[in-house]
Amino acid sequence: MTAWCSLVLSYCRLNKQYIMTVMEAQESPLFNNRKLQRKLPMESIQVVLEELRKKGNLEWLDKNKSSFLIMWRRPEEWGKLIYQWVSKNGLTNSVFTLYELSNGDDTENEEFHGLEESMLLRALQALQQEHRAEIITLDDGRGVKFF
Repeated sequence: MTAWCSLVLSYCRLNKQYIMTVMEAQESPLFNNRKLQRKLPMESIQVVLEELRKKGNLEWLDKNKSSFLIMWRRPEEWGKLIYQWVSKNGLTNSVFTLYELSNGDDTENEEFHGLEESMLLRALQALQQEHRAEIITLDDGRGVKFF
């Protein structure tokens, strides 16, 4: 089971996947080897996903458990990476839109570039609890100020 969990997290990290449906997962190379024409049964996939949930790496997005948020890094870890980038570049006391942080040219070479918005918000909320950032509402959406 540990090997399956590790494989799922590595696959999602490599492909920068954050949200998936169970059906997408079943058809992905993760659980479906087209060359060998073998597929992991749905019941087994559910067991792997449930194990990831128990470990804190997965959150169901609906009551039917048909789509999920996969967390190959926890929000606190993302927050730490973002804050390291802010500090390293002397950007404390700066304000950014969420778009600038996750999709801006300045973050292109950073691991958090392309981070899914709900995960970005969780990371920033973790920083806000540590008094390192404040999530703010801007005219055109949300932003964040770093301290």
